[in-house]
Amino acid sequence: MGTYDPARSCRATADPVRVDQLGTIEYRTAWDLQRAHAAARRDGTGPDVLMLLEHPPVYTAGKRTRPSDRPVDGTPVVDVDRGGLITWHGPGQLVGYPLVALGTPLDVVDFVRRLEEALIAVVTGLGIDGAGRVDGRTGVWLPASDERPERKVAAIGVRVQRGVTMHGFALNCDPDLTWFDRIVPCGITDAGVTSLAVELGRPVPVYELRDATAAATLDALDGRLPVVDHALHRPPAPAGLDLRLDPALF
Repeated sequence: MGTYDPARSCRATADPVRVDQLGTIEYRTAWDLQRAHAAARRDGTGPDVLMLLEHPPVYTAGKRTRPSDRPVDGTPVVDVDRGGLITWHGPGQLVGYPLVALGTPLDVVDFVRRLEEALIAVVTGLGIDGAGRVDGRTGVWLPASDERPERKVAAIGVRVQRGVTMHGFALNCDPDLTWFDRIVPCGITDAGVTSLAVELGRPVPVYELRDATAAATLDALDGRLPVVDHALHRPPAPAGLDLRLDPALF
């Protein structure tokens, strides 16, 4: 869980985080906003900011995306400077971009674990049991059962530059999951992707979770929601498969 005390803030300041609820916004426009907020935070001219929004449908590829992970039908992909591999963003998915200055000593893994903790709290608060972490993989996962494989309900991919975070998380509320059929999401071939709506058997609109996700994220970053163990029990990895935490995530 990193070097931080999980009950302490990971931020460099105790000043409030500004939460911007932005509705639906194009990916490149949001990326420009991220860069502007991050630059202001580094320069000391702006606060920590949490952007919450939806995107029109878009595929984004992190630094380690392989050609075999990309859509085979020529669908456009935006190459970005975050870690991780390829994923999809679109309607029905709540996206969060924390632009915050981390305290020292810098611990990016701790920051990621805090984002996971926030999303686990949101998922669990809806009555979905068993949400947790998979060793060596980021995001929030639901355990396999006799009928269904292990599956990811929230993805995380971040970048930290000069101590300030960019990019963030995507929580599948009620998206069209067939968009994931064109890619190998996050480069993972042995697990599935799900949504809160699929798991609960009812519509879960993004607006239903905006406030709860904002509150849980701020609580996790400031230590009011401490990081605890939520490990999913998994069978041993096949011989030769390295599931250590991917350093390219950062």
